[in-house]
Amino acid sequence: MERILNPQFAKYQESFAEELRSKGRSEATVIAYAKDIEQLLNFFSSKGVTKINDTSIVDLEAYKKHLQDNNYTPKSISRKINSTRTFYRYLLENSLINDNPAEKLAHPKFETKPPRVLSEMEYRALRDVSRVDIRLYSIVELLLQTGIRIGELAALSIDDIRKSKEGVDFLYIKALGSHFARKVPINKSAKKAIDEYINIRPETEDDTLYVTKNGRPLLVRNIRTTIDKAFEKAGIKNAKVNDLRNTFIAHHLANGVSLVTVSKLVGHKRLSTTEKYLGLIDNNKPEAEKSLKDL
Repeated sequence: MERILNPQFAKYQESFAEELRSKGRSEATVIAYAKDIEQLLNFFSSKGVTKINDTSIVDLEAYKKHLQDNNYTPKSISRKINSTRTFYRYLLENSLINDNPAEKLAHPKFETKPPRVLSEMEYRALRDVSRVDIRLYSIVELLLQTGIRIGELAALSIDDIRKSKEGVDFLYIKALGSHFARKVPINKSAKKAIDEYINIRPETEDDTLYVTKNGRPLLVRNIRTTIDKAFEKAGIKNAKVNDLRNTFIAHHLANGVSLVTVSKLVGHKRLSTTEKYLGLIDNNKPEAEKSLKDL
């Protein structure tokens, strides 16, 4: 990150980041917030503002306009406004400011696109191009058949692949940042893909499930890049890694799995997050087809 020009501002940002860590926010979230606040504080310095308590809604609106003038998307600006509001709440709670002008800062209007769900032809094509690489195929299959987040997949250890007393295979998803720990069943297709990968997994003292050829943990950015290349090779356009998760959710809702069950499986905090997928599914299927099925 760049240096914050005002030393006092830098102390505010540092203590804010420590506050986020103390509340269990993931390091990626802390870094993102810190970067947003660094940008805000340096903007203030560029405009001659030297004391955070002197800032007003006029200064914050000027910052929002600065972002718009520099071609930030409405979605990015909205995220930065969330960071700003959280930062100002922290300042107020710690008596570093007398009032909170960020409460009045409005989000820009933008159209939220519906979640992208892969068609059967698309996810089969992705599978086909992934088969040449056992590790990649295992990753794709696990994301597609369990709906876990890419960060959760990267954090999996070998010990997280478990079997219940009843003989049901499942993943133990560790708590990550603000997300709670949970258990996610593994179907036969996903279990087979994991087992085939473990058979060729490089020997290493590291217990992370997915590792590089040198036995080091496979990072989120490496997983994302590899899957993006597979999408391209399969001829699948405008798709991202998270669309595998979207596909899992939409598929199971379409096959009659309850909203509450799907929400728990994928770790949504709010049922309303899962509900937005209902508009993407065909509810006119015969009842005989409505059951939990592999993708």
